[in-house]
Amino acid sequence: MAASAQESFLKAFHASHPMATSQTFGEGRGPDGRSSYDLLAARVAGSERVLDLGCGDGVLMELLAAAGRELTGLDLSPDSLAVARRRPALADARLVEGRAQRLPFPDNDFDACVSHMALMLMDDVDAVAAEVARVLAPGGTFACALGGGAAGGEAFELFLSLLRPVLASAPPHQQIPSLGDRRTRNRAGLDEILGPAGFAPVSWETVVIDLSAPAEQLWPLVSCLYDVLPLPSGTLADLRAEFTTEAAALARADGTVPCGFRLHIATASLLPPAEPRS
Repeated sequence: MAASAQESFLKAFHASHPMATSQTFGEGRGPDGRSSYDLLAARVAGSERVLDLGCGDGVLMELLAAAGRELTGLDLSPDSLAVARRRPALADARLVEGRAQRLPFPDNDFDACVSHMALMLMDDVDAVAAEVARVLAPGGTFACALGGGAAGGEAFELFLSLLRPVLASAPPHQQIPSLGDRRTRNRAGLDEILGPAGFAPVSWETVVIDLSAPAEQLWPLVSCLYDVLPLPSGTLADLRAEFTTEAAALARADGTVPCGFRLHIATASLLPPAEPRS
């Protein structure tokens, strides 16, 4: 099947930014000191056979590998997978280029599936849910980290407020295709997706990931958004200068600028198949 415009765009983005997600979230911490990767890994702590859906450059898999699990990662991007393959901890992992809508794995092949900031970008997410249910063993766990936007009153919200008018006035060739399914942004919507595939109601937790840093260090974090890729270099330079100046005004006494990202951790268990009526 030919790649959709959305999938083609994502592959192009990650060809030039193969570590975009981990570079943004790798150093961020929630209120209890854990990263978003730590929070997601904890949801599958007792699982031995784990699939990472949209595994990217393998940061989450590397964390999971510390417990000696049987790991498989799938991603659209060959460039991100190339980075994952260079991680010594993943020498024994299966790393597969492919689409979540048609997983190249047999039924009941995994005890758990994780997905960090990827499910919300996927086309035909109902087909993804059905495929995850197919490859999970009954009782298996599906755990996802989903973006929830800016925490508010900090540098990421500032960046978005500066970016919106730029995008609104950009010509069509500088705009990206619509990505993902809006239902993944809230608990009721995710239940609407996962329930028909055979999952129990979703457990939902919202945390704020702290990405605070000095103003000049924040630009690579906040600007690593898909919408930014098509913008010309001159536009980006102007946006960077405006952001850095205004972000500096938010600095605390220690020189760091508050920056927070709201993130949802959603977990659902695959129900056992219904017994046929006699």
